[in-house]
Parts: sequence; C-alpha cells; structure tokens
Amino acid sequence: MNEFRYVGSELDLFAAARNWKAYWSKQIRPFLRGDILEVGAGLGSNTQFLDSGGVAARWVCLEPDPVLHDQLVRTLAAMQPRRAYETVCGTVASLTDQQFDTIIYIDVLEHINNDREELNHAALHLRYGGYLVVLSPAHQYLFSPFDAAIGHLRRYNRSTLRSISPPTLRLKHLLYLDSAGLLLSIANLVLLRQSMPTKVQLKIWDRCIVPVSQVLDRCLFNSVGKSIVGIWRQEKG
Repeated sequence: MNEFRYVGSELDLFAAARNWKAYWSKQIRPFLRGDILEVGAGLGSNTQFLDSGGVAARWVCLEPDPVLHDQLVRTLAAMQPRRAYETVCGTVASLTDQQFDTIIYIDVLEHINNDREELNHAALHLRYGGYLVVLSPAHQYLFSPFDAAIGHLRRYNRSTLRSISPPTLRLKHLLYLDSAGLLLSIANLVLLRQSMPTKVQLKIWDRCIVPVSQVLDRCLFNSVGKSIVGIWRQEKG
C-alpha cells in the first residue's frame, strides 16, 4: 500500500467543536450497531462522541495516514475506555474479508479521489441489514480556499451523493445539517475567503450558531444546511 499523508491541518482545531460533534453524532447514532468500522478516524476526536458505550460489539478505527494513526492510538488509549478499540493503518481496500454492521465516513469521503469506488468497496464489507453512514460538507458552490487548504476535492448535495450509491445498498435518508452555519459559509466565500477559521470564529460558530441550527433544521425539515448526511442500508446478503 502506498503511504498516505493527510494534507489538512484542521483536525486539532475542530476537535474543540463539541456542540457540533454532539449534534451530528446524535443524528447518526441510531444507525450504529454490531461491529462498527470508522473510516478515516483521524485523531479519534469523533469516536468518543459516536460511541455511547453499548451499541457496538466491536469498533475498528481505520486511518491510512501513519502519523495520524500513531496519534489515534495514543488518543484512544488516553480516553476513558468504553471498550478495547481496534486500530488499523490502511484503507477499506486493505481489509480483505472483514465484515461489519455499520460503516461510517465522517468528513472523509470528500477527500477521496474515487468516491464511487470507495463506497462500492465499503459495501462489500457490509453485512445484510447493515448501514453505511456518510457525513460530508454540502454544496459545491460553497467550495472555498478553506476546502482546498484541507484537501477537499468536492462538496456534495442530495443529487451528487445519491449518484454514487452502491448498487447493493438502498438509500434511506439524505438530510442537511447546520442551516444557520450555511450563512456563515456564504459570508466566508464572498467576503473573507479565509483558508482557515480562527479559534474565536470557531468558538462563536460552535457555541452560538450550532444551537440555532438545531432548532432551525427541524423547522426546515433538514432541507437546508452546510453539511449533508447520507444513510444507506445493505439489501443483499
């Protein structure tokens, strides 16, 4: 396997976005069950929000960047242990014949060159009735210097995410999150054009804007937002 190096520098910064992580993890936690594969686990900052302690029989954190993988191992070891997490330095294609009940991609798919092939590989490792969950940035028109700086290749909408659905999976849910944050993204694109938010900006968004989005998203039936969630179910054994 060719060594993978992650070009982004935002993981430590966004690890502090606790309201945001608590919000999106609540949306997808009902689909986490059995043996879970977390693809692109990074520093492990999402794992602690996703794992409620009782839904998984086995939790595998997959990270292709060897430097991040080493940090991931240290992060998981330092966490209040809910289970013995497994870590693998590699990609889905390197998992051979392992099978899972849930496979999750949290802000990962937009970094992968061939996203359709990636999801097809993931589907091969999903048991009948299992779920594939994707959280990604939404709307290509919002693609900004920030996206380019952290290695995003694209942003998604309902149409583009639906178009890469694996043939053995049925798309169950497509919803947008963070409708209030969408306005901030537009402002950054048009006015600021920052390649990285400051700690103060991130704190304001997480503490003030995300709580507004939690209310507004429900009112808008998750039809608007700067992030998108896709959930598929394996229909073939």
